[in-house]
Amino acid sequence: MDCFQSRHRISTSKKLNMFLARKIAKPEGVPTTDLERTVAQALYDLETVPDLKRELRPLQFVGVRELDVGRGKKAIIIFVPPPSLKLYHKIQSRLVRELEKKFSDRHVVFVAQRRIIPKPGRRNCQKQKRPRSRTLTSVHEKILEDLVFPAEIVGKRIRVCMDGKRILKVFLDNKDVASIDYKLDSLQNIYNKLTSRQVVFSVQEMGLIIFLDLTVFIRYIVTCDCVCFLSILSL
Repeated sequence: MDCFQSRHRISTSKKLNMFLARKIAKPEGVPTTDLERTVAQALYDLETVPDLKRELRPLQFVGVRELDVGRGKKAIIIFVPPPSLKLYHKIQSRLVRELEKKFSDRHVVFVAQRRIIPKPGRRNCQKQKRPRSRTLTSVHEKILEDLVFPAEIVGKRIRVCMDGKRILKVFLDNKDVASIDYKLDSLQNIYNKLTSRQVVFSVQEMGLIIFLDLTVFIRYIVTCDCVCFLSILSL
């Protein structure tokens, strides 16, 4: 009996090691961290759930980071290959719920691992044209979309403070925001730590966003008319 149990443990250990090697997509020679193995173990356990097994089995991740998001709370950021992001989206809401049950003291988010290519200059002369998807602005926009999924971004505003600090205000459609509204503060802190930029999320109706856009446009037109009128008077 003891021999059978020992063999069973060895077999289970081999299966787990094979799963870890398959689930964590790291370059050869790059070691995995304890946190990455813990997340892989959690995914291994979730593959026993019938309605997750088929979708979860082919998915991989490339790294995991843990960040302090304030108020004694931490967050786990799971970085995935960009081509796999749409596959994750199919089960992401359910997967996040299950993972946050296992990591009850931490929020869990999925972000695609993207690389920023610096702007061409004297020190970094490039033969090929830099794709727009690799620019700093584009990568930051995509990180924002990844963090708030499945909620949809319906508007953005940049607020400039008196000290010159810029804060991005992002309006979210209230249709799917219920799945992330409990961790919006954490998402703001995650975005700040990943990009060194400040963001504030606000849940709004689409109609209000359109109204705000019209208000800004009318204010711009009125301002332009006043400037033109004063210019005519000065003549």
